[in-house]
Order: sequence, then structure tokens, then C-alpha cells
Amino acid sequence: MNDIACRPCQANELAAVAELRWRWVQEIHGTPGTALDEFVPRFVAWARESESSHRCMVLVRGDVVMGMAWLAITPRVPHPRAFERASGDVQCVYVSPDERDRGLGGRLIEAVLSWARDLGLERVTVHSSDRAVPAYARYGFEASPRLLQFEVGQDGAE
Repeated sequence: MNDIACRPCQANELAAVAELRWRWVQEIHGTPGTALDEFVPRFVAWARESESSHRCMVLVRGDVVMGMAWLAITPRVPHPRAFERASGDVQCVYVSPDERDRGLGGRLIEAVLSWARDLGLERVTVHSSDRAVPAYARYGFEASPRLLQFEVGQDGAE
């Protein structure tokens, strides 16, 4: 595992990250409605436009991107004691199937939480798969009875 780097995504790796995202959806739901060659450039454009609110961490061996995790940063309403406030949400944590069960997902979680600390975020949330709940719990995530959600126009996106 020493040959695998966990670091912020570089601009020239965004296409590989887009392909991971497409393959993840394919793995769970079958072939996506958007072709890979159409999805990749759209994803890369989105990532470039969203870099102030969405940061990507990658796992790389040599020049092969094998995993990713995103930190979505959301500004919060100012408070008299803290005017500059923000929260984070861990999104799209994915490790290539042939690299799983070796602690790599944990490395991504740890790196994203380090980013959150460096940014001074108040809290970080995650919408986890059942399989990944124990991994998040190892890093201090807990269920919150006050964190509620409402599904608006769900179209099957993961």
C-alpha cells in the first residue's frame, strides 16, 4: 500500500475521476443512461466550475486513479459568535473493486476529514451505504437523531 498516494486531485486527473464515477453507477445500477464519452467531459466541466464548493481527494498508484472522495462545502448562516461558518458533506467515496478491503476507503475518509479540520468546518455529514457505515464509525461518525432529510423528486441518482 506504500505505492498508493492519497492526495488532492489534480486537474489532469478529473477525466479518470469522472470515469470512476460512471463505473460506480454502472456497478450498482447497470449501464447508465448517459454514455461514458458524453459523461466524462460534462463531469470535468462541472468539477472545474465547482472547485470552490467541491474538493476531490484521490488514490493514485503511478498514474492510475483508483479511488476518490469528495468534500462538499456549504456556507452556513452567520452567528453572532461565529460569522464565517461552513459545514461539509462527504460524497462519492469510491475505491475500484479490485482494490477494496485493504483500508483504502479509510485513507480517503481520513484525508477528507483532515481537509474539513483545516477549513474549520463545524461538522461533516455523510449519506453512507450500509456496507460503509462501520468504516465511517471508525472515524467518529455517529447517527444523529436531529439530522432529518426529505427526498425531493428522487430520480435514482446515487
